[in-house]
Amino acid sequence: MCDAPNSAELLAWYDVHARTLPWRVAPSDRAAGRAPDPYAVWLSEIMLQQTTVAAVRDYFTRFMTLWPTVDALAAAEDARVMGEWAGLGYYARARNLLKCARLVAGMGGFPTTRTELEALPGIGPYTSAAIAAIAYDLPETVVDGNVERVISRVFQVETPLPDSKPELKQLATTLTPPMRAGDYAQAVMDLGATICTPKSPACGICPWNRACLARQNGLQATLPARKPKAPKPVRHGIAYLARRADGLWLVERRPDTGLLGGMLGWPGAAWGDVASEAPPITAVWQDPGVEVRHTFTHFHLILNLRVAQVPTHAEPRVGSFHKIRPSDLPTVMRKAFDVATALLAD
Repeated sequence: MCDAPNSAELLAWYDVHARTLPWRVAPSDRAAGRAPDPYAVWLSEIMLQQTTVAAVRDYFTRFMTLWPTVDALAAAEDARVMGEWAGLGYYARARNLLKCARLVAGMGGFPTTRTELEALPGIGPYTSAAIAAIAYDLPETVVDGNVERVISRVFQVETPLPDSKPELKQLATTLTPPMRAGDYAQAVMDLGATICTPKSPACGICPWNRACLARQNGLQATLPARKPKAPKPVRHGIAYLARRADGLWLVERRPDTGLLGGMLGWPGAAWGDVASEAPPITAVWQDPGVEVRHTFTHFHLILNLRVAQVPTHAEPRVGSFHKIRPSDLPTVMRKAFDVATALLAD
């Protein structure tokens, strides 16, 4: 017979073992009356979508240094923000980040209810619940991948994801306490990140080990179950990297909508089942015989490269010449840049 999971036990564990994160108010500080900054909570939650804590730490710190308030971010240049975001991926988030910041600045601050929060660009049900709980301590239930794993094991939910999501959300809601909801939400996420991990969970030191049905039945390592993923398709393309004699590079800014929207990139035809030639400028193009590979959410990309040196008077059919910092480029474009730089240096 298992004990029922108890939010008070988890909060007591969190008070001692909470992770130190740059966007988080420690439980002791919160108990002393320090309220979280809704701007920091929102910024971290947007950055953490589809990304790991390790990847986000430095980005968050840099953003908060450059734009310490929502008003400062609202006044920032789009290109600068997109450049600082480069490497985090899912670039629609950065576009919505700016749209949201400008709306919130015009409103005089972040709203406090989930309904109002979800009316803002880039804020969906999960993010609105996280902001409401963590920033305002409202009793909202926050369910991310870590929480799904914890709940599936504690209640031994054997229905595979994603079909089990509604059940997991309902079960998680039954555990959300009316008080300290923000600390509780972060406690469950920390439990999943540090103890109830995907592989080899540390059940012996888990504060809910007596309440975990999966552990009682020896199933903790097999849950949550998942449906087999369909293989990702492969797309092909050609990236044209032309450097002018004065050191400037030929780039184009991708459309605001779509993949890598608003980011700088190398000209080329649309990616598809086969790579299509579409040189953006007349030049002697070299084929270094190198493929750049990158995986997006829904497909794998293989880019062939074409590299050229062009004179300062050369006029492109597509794009324009700019001084490029590698950090201005999304990851797949930066991979191509590294190859072309090495080739042209020879």
